[in-house]
Amino acid sequence: MQIYKVGGAVRDRLLGLPVTDIDWVVVGATTEEMLAQGFRPVGADFPVFLHPKTGEEYALARTERKSGRGYGGFTFHASPEVTLEEDLIRRDLTINAMAEDDQHNLTDPYHGQRDLEARILRHVSPAFAEDPLRVLRVARFAARYAGLGFHVAPPTLELMRQLSASGELQALTAERSWKEISRALMEDQPQVFIEVLRDCGALKELMPEVDALFGVPQPEIHHPEIDSGVHTLSVLEQSALHKQPLTVRWACLLHDLGKGLTPEEEWPRHIAHEHKGLKLIKAVNERFKAPKDCQELALLVGQYHTHGHRALELKASTLLELLQSFDVYRRPQRFEEFIAACEMDARGRKGLEQRSYPQADYLRGAASVARGVAVQPLLEKGFKGPELGEALKRERLKALKAYKENQ
Repeated sequence: MQIYKVGGAVRDRLLGLPVTDIDWVVVGATTEEMLAQGFRPVGADFPVFLHPKTGEEYALARTERKSGRGYGGFTFHASPEVTLEEDLIRRDLTINAMAEDDQHNLTDPYHGQRDLEARILRHVSPAFAEDPLRVLRVARFAARYAGLGFHVAPPTLELMRQLSASGELQALTAERSWKEISRALMEDQPQVFIEVLRDCGALKELMPEVDALFGVPQPEIHHPEIDSGVHTLSVLEQSALHKQPLTVRWACLLHDLGKGLTPEEEWPRHIAHEHKGLKLIKAVNERFKAPKDCQELALLVGQYHTHGHRALELKASTLLELLQSFDVYRRPQRFEEFIAACEMDARGRKGLEQRSYPQADYLRGAASVARGVAVQPLLEKGFKGPELGEALKRERLKALKAYKENQ
């Protein structure tokens, strides 16, 4: 039995990056031998075990063969005869197909170290094209390592194009897709993820609503970058620069989908794009089964982001309606995330990335004023039920009018 550290742990150590998760591969062992040493089995598809003390994953060396569509369409074979090289060749990228023994001796049959130094994301073998999930994975790695100068090798991009055109991406489950998308959005340069998906034709297959934004112009006076797709990438980039959470980044990606529905004769204006985009945002949310908080914020940002930008001009009654829509009294954090998404939208414009956004503090102040209206005096006056709700609304409106006058 020989044990090797494999994949990301080896890659990131060679890059000088922190190593968080460690995966191990075991060559020359049987399931019975692993169980005898106290390892706990996990995973129904192939033999993976948890170490009895560290809890880290140890997988028996295995080969795989395509047997159906999608990510799960593979037959695995694990036995003591499977070599380390045979195990490594089934991996996606050369930089992920290196192994290291306990003496730090490197096994690198597919030249991953050379590609690390050249900053290239290259597939290990033609079998890469058998797994559609790898399109998303490569785009995610491109987003992760863009700051280090990594790019996708042209032959690998071509394989990704073939996969995108094959219809195989449609076989991916919502759960697997979301796992890759959500991880990619939390990388340092999530806009690169979208760019790579677009370059290989996968964006049109997975998120046609986002793909449709590219080539759609906006008024130059508000959007010096003009192109709606380029603007979306810039907003996403700003969300990462400002360390926004996943909910905000997802909302930033989807906020302008309605612009893709504007008839060409109405370009570059996009009247009521906020309302038109809601059905598209809902469709994307459902396609990937995004978490509820991501779904809700994306819809609210899509509907109300122009209200955010025009906050200083809004009538007190409109401002109150906005606050009510977000339920700022019970869910203050969601409104804070809305403000963040609006600010990212405002900054995601060519040459305006550093511009101040006074609407943020104004909206926070308005929410604070509305939340500060006390219920107890109204109860003491005998209001209850629907009448109490209306009285509370009147008092909040009065407070917001005073707030506006004092700004």
